[in-house]
Amino acid sequence: MPHALKERLLALMDTKHHWAWPRFEAPGLTREQLLVHFRHEYHTYVRDFPVLLARVLALGPPPAVRRALAENVYEESTGKLSFGVSHPELFLELMDGLHIDRAAVEAEGGHWLPAAETYRRFLWQATGAQPWPVAAAVITIFVEGSRHERAELAGTRARAPIEAHPWAVHYGCPVKNLRLMQAHALVEGDHRDDGWRSILEHVPDEGPLAERVVGAVERALQLWLRYRDSVAEAMGLSPSG
Repeated sequence: MPHALKERLLALMDTKHHWAWPRFEAPGLTREQLLVHFRHEYHTYVRDFPVLLARVLALGPPPAVRRALAENVYEESTGKLSFGVSHPELFLELMDGLHIDRAAVEAEGGHWLPAAETYRRFLWQATGAQPWPVAAAVITIFVEGSRHERAELAGTRARAPIEAHPWAVHYGCPVKNLRLMQAHALVEGDHRDDGWRSILEHVPDEGPLAERVVGAVERALQLWLRYRDSVAEAMGLSPSG
């Protein structure tokens, strides 16, 4: 079956969706609830995402993959391909726009959910160990990707105007504080293509390496869902409403 590996990975990404996500696209969440969400996102992967990418780069993939990863690290760390601001800092700009204390988001210690630590630990372990395609798949396909991967790869994903973003419409975030989303729209298409190309051009459709790649992405999905379950519970949300 041609492109069997791609289809197996896409099938996993199709399910990268959590039941609580629609609540973030609607009004009604308090700033305290949002702080729980954003603080965990920041410490679990947002703050360290450039470093996680660099760890994959340090594993020594082939030159074309190194170039793609280096460009991604450069943008995430500096924003020089978009707004000249690192993506973690753009995340904190979003906090400012939502009137969430960025110091509370950045603070170490305090209440930290075990499922978040488990997911975070997995990301650090996965991105620091050979073979590099497994590490690259976890960070560039799973973490950077979404359930919209098929549309992203096909170039058919429709994006609403930034003014219509739920953070602006329901929570009063000024558009100027939504530059993180705009940066993603500017550069993520190329990064998505690079991430998939890096895997599909260097991993056979079948065999031990393909199984390790799929297994790692599947494990990432399982741990991410548990992490999101625990955050939703800490926010006082439940599947029944």
